Amino acid sequence: MKILLNNREEEFSTATISVSGMLALKKFSFRMRIIKINDVLISKDKYDTTIIHSGDNVQMIYLMSGG
Repeated sequence: MKILLNNREEEFSTATISVSGMLALKKFSFRMRIIKINDVLISKDKYDTTIIHSGDNVQMIYLMSGG
């Protein structure tokens, strides 16, 4: 399957993948993040059940704070 991840094409060997599965495969471990699929915000409690399909546009934004 091919998706657009942060404006770059990515390919996975599965037909679909959960948000949690994608985070694990890409080794994205930063805790403060926002994930949107096709401009829909995905809450953290839905990462295991939300499925990413081929052609989806996935945005992962890291949240940072500082002064």
